[in-house]
Amino acid sequence: MNTLQTLLGTELPLIQAPMAGVQGSALAIAVSNAGALGSLPCAMLAPDALRSELAALSAGTQRPYNVNFFCHAPPIPDAAREAAWRATLTPYYAEAGLDIAAVPTGAGRVPFTAEAAELLAEFRPAVMSFHFGLPAPELVQRVKRWGAKVLSSATTVEEALWLEAHGVDAIIAQGLEAGGHRGMFLTDDVTTQVGTFALLPQIVRAVRVPVIAAGGIADAAGVAAAMALGAAGVQVGTAYLCCPEATTSALHRVALQSEGARHTALTNVFTGRPARGIVNRVMRELGCLNATTPAFPLATAAMAPLRAHAEKQGSGDFSPLWSGQNASGCRAVPAAELTRSLATGLSRPAGHLP
Repeated sequence: MNTLQTLLGTELPLIQAPMAGVQGSALAIAVSNAGALGSLPCAMLAPDALRSELAALSAGTQRPYNVNFFCHAPPIPDAAREAAWRATLTPYYAEAGLDIAAVPTGAGRVPFTAEAAELLAEFRPAVMSFHFGLPAPELVQRVKRWGAKVLSSATTVEEALWLEAHGVDAIIAQGLEAGGHRGMFLTDDVTTQVGTFALLPQIVRAVRVPVIAAGGIADAAGVAAAMALGAAGVQVGTAYLCCPEATTSALHRVALQSEGARHTALTNVFTGRPARGIVNRVMRELGCLNATTPAFPLATAAMAPLRAHAEKQGSGDFSPLWSGQNASGCRAVPAAELTRSLATGLSRPAGHLP
């Protein structure tokens, strides 16, 4: 049993990436019961929904699971920036026959708080993971007091060193290929972001804690390659999006299994922060990284009505079709079957990749 399995209490050094908006407890339960670490994304869950999902997890598996939170600083609303964003979107509202003045402002995603920690303490999840750095030190210590292991994402060597210095038990090396939000927190400069197999060995050399590879890994060969480069384990997200246990929409599933899935890009137009998704109309027309977007996560509010309207017409033109650069492993198979398939890469010796 390797270091990561011992740390997490799992049979396999594999983690299902938490993916807000496209999964709930069902996917996490299936993965944990298959011997890997299932993850529940919590950034979009109100307290009652969080309690319900944690209760389902506790009832559905006796094995370790991970709960994931964002830990961004809540933004200060900027009226001028919000007005500029709404002006950018006004032509789309007019095309759809929607009233942009009726759109409420709101965050849509919340960071980890003392209230969330109090609720979680009733369930004592074995693992807590964070995106965008770490919450306040007192919250990290509160989590550790009930015995949880703490993970967080690093997108650069500097972020990995910062996380190690601030007490994480393992680091997720998030390569540029990864779908969804970049975990970057020490810089806003996307030119600092590098691919998984360039980032991974650099972080492994720089830190003493276990390092988990994430980004672009979609099959057993990718798992084997990551382990050969020094990873203690692997985190996989996109490949799970078409599993029946995921809540991925029909539109999103079709996009993931289309030729269009080969073209992904980092975009801030859906939330205000860079995240990787399949390129669609709004990304092409506004530019994937648009300077008028409000600070994360305030961009979401004005985009949501356009998304809802388009989806009713069967269109994903305004939907965040999150995907990593390698959607080739995204298949409509049970999550347990996919987990077992990925695990075959753990036993392949270095240098013997198909």
